[in-house]
Amino acid sequence: MAGTIQALILTPPPAQTLPFAHRLPHFPSIHAAFRFNHRLSRSISNPVKACQHPDQKDGNGNKPHRHSGSVKSLNWAKPLSNFLANNFLPLALVGGVALGIANPSLGCLADTYSLSKFSTFGIFIISGLTLHTGEIVAAAEAWPVGIFGLVSILLFTPYFSRVILQLQLQPQEFVRGLALFCCMPTTLSSGVALTQLAGANSALALAMTVISNLLGILIVPFSISKFIADGVGVSIPTKQLFKSLVLTLLIPLILGKICRESFRGVADFVDQNRKLFSKLSAIFLSLVPWIQVSRSRSLLLMVKPPVFLVAIGMGILLHISFFVFNALAVKGVSALSGGSRSVFSKKENATAVLLVASQKTLPVMVAVVEQLGGALGESGLLVLPCVAAHLNQIIMDSFLVNFWLRKDLSTNSRKVK
Repeated sequence: MAGTIQALILTPPPAQTLPFAHRLPHFPSIHAAFRFNHRLSRSISNPVKACQHPDQKDGNGNKPHRHSGSVKSLNWAKPLSNFLANNFLPLALVGGVALGIANPSLGCLADTYSLSKFSTFGIFIISGLTLHTGEIVAAAEAWPVGIFGLVSILLFTPYFSRVILQLQLQPQEFVRGLALFCCMPTTLSSGVALTQLAGANSALALAMTVISNLLGILIVPFSISKFIADGVGVSIPTKQLFKSLVLTLLIPLILGKICRESFRGVADFVDQNRKLFSKLSAIFLSLVPWIQVSRSRSLLLMVKPPVFLVAIGMGILLHISFFVFNALAVKGVSALSGGSRSVFSKKENATAVLLVASQKTLPVMVAVVEQLGGALGESGLLVLPCVAAHLNQIIMDSFLVNFWLRKDLSTNSRKVK
């Protein structure tokens, strides 16, 4: 039997054998042998298809494509990659928080090397590289919006501390810490980074960030004494803060802008890879919450979860209050100053002031608390709810920016159709 099969395999079928077999219905054994020979020959000559019946078809009556498995995997991976690309910043921030809670040792090690300062330096280098001269002109033309933003940051929003102090929560340091947070200037990097991602007036955001933090050195002590301390002596390390602002904000911004204007190839490369630089800026920004959570993890575990959840909720409501106040104020000022022709009605200006004027900075808050020397309570408990508030405002605004971008994309696609 083995010899017969071997002979059948090795012996090629003669030409026109199979059609001839159909003409000989009275010789079933010859017919079966020829059919067996033909099938084995096809199996050897095309081993890839041997596992599939040649006549197998799908539900539509078509033969399946042999790459259907890889196509299915690509169809599954594409929505995931789109989701990651569209939500890169909030995912990076949430990932930084999760990493800080899971393994704080890495974040504490990064803090010993002042990695957060390098990340802020990197954000403003990218800001300078992506800053067009036309954007600076647009920021200069929108100076009334910038002045409103500064007034909101340094004079209006500190009044919210009065409301915060009326809340009863133990430990009371949580309430006082959030009240101190209201008196701070705007964030050093996240407001600018989010404004850039939103495609708004980033030069205006930069101007408000730098000026509010420089003026904040002089105004914050007055605000704390007026709204919170009631006579408690508060001193701020003015020289140290000024030096830090110059080194981490102004110098990298100027260096980035000089590189852009001095080398034409750099400007072209940055403009052609704006998405890449936006992702780099988001990664630098995510390092800040990662380090902050890593440093505060031990204090976080000491606080009862319900109490800390209440403090987180207070921080979220505080940021929403800032945002609603600024949105209504911008809308009102826009109506009073010319309506649709006002600089306040331009979307890029309104977006910049909403994002920057609604956020508060944590590093300046930490420096102030260190100088208080325990006058308002335990330093760690004062800072802890502000860490959560700082992270929440960035994460919330990043999701809001993503929503605005998707809305603009859908609007543009409808216009094209």
